[in-house]
Amino acid sequence: MAARSRTRTIITCAITGSIHTPTMSDALPATPDDIASQAVEAAEAGASILHLHARDLSDGRPSVNPDDMAPFLKRIKQASNAVVNITTGGAPYMTIGDRIQAALRFQPEMCSMNMGSINFAFHRLADRFETWKFDWEKDYVAASEGFIFRNTFVDIREAAEALNPLGIRYEHECYDVGHLYNLRYCLDAGLFRPPVFIQFVMGILGGIGAEVDNLVFMKRTADRLFGEDYRWSVLGAGGAQMAMAATASQMGGHVRVGLEDSLFIARGRLAESNAEQVAKIRRIIEDLGCEPATPDEAREILDLKGGDRVGF
Repeated sequence: MAARSRTRTIITCAITGSIHTPTMSDALPATPDDIASQAVEAAEAGASILHLHARDLSDGRPSVNPDDMAPFLKRIKQASNAVVNITTGGAPYMTIGDRIQAALRFQPEMCSMNMGSINFAFHRLADRFETWKFDWEKDYVAASEGFIFRNTFVDIREAAEALNPLGIRYEHECYDVGHLYNLRYCLDAGLFRPPVFIQFVMGILGGIGAEVDNLVFMKRTADRLFGEDYRWSVLGAGGAQMAMAATASQMGGHVRVGLEDSLFIARGRLAESNAEQVAKIRRIIEDLGCEPATPDEAREILDLKGGDRVGF
């Protein structure tokens, strides 16, 4: 009897994000050189998609300036076949017009697309540090108690209408079950085409909790709303990262790890790099019977345009 083929699982690595600040971990990449190097190493470790944010060149704060992203995009493309996924989330205080500028300029295969507005808070991290590397960090983190991450239907439409003509596909980030209904509405309105790729974002203060029951509920709801017209992945924030990813892989989903989502490799131990997290989840899912998808397999699964059609 022929051996049953193993399930192909896409590993996304989110390299730096906009929540964590340089003080929180020396491993967090904040310069173009560090972002490029860690992205390439993550791809070598098994990530087929690289989810990318930029940082200000002077002090490491979150940036959506395309000029801050350009230095590492070309290096990543030259050194890796991984799919590049550029954020349109940026940081919660930024406008949608600002947040889509990098995707407009660089025309990646993928970008993130947030599917609803939420409270987006990580202010409790401000109490964990007495000194900070940069003077902006503490106030930025503390102020998140008042952040509303705005993604109205007008914002979503503006982003989609600007980016769709470029052949970009989306990582639809859904922070709660209502965002799935928002996506269904947008599909019916013709803003997106199936199959959609949904990222269940779990464990952010303001969104749905990172619990298995909630994951089952999110998937059951997506099954009902989208049928066969979607692919899905899970992002577990903080300490939920590996457990939620492992569970998702056994439910037929894909996985996302990276220092954007968690700074740790195990309880109480900071990760040394993004690649360390990728290598860990790769070992876990392989032991559980899954096979990491190659970049080209990810392109086929998600119906992407190909790395030869990007603008960088």
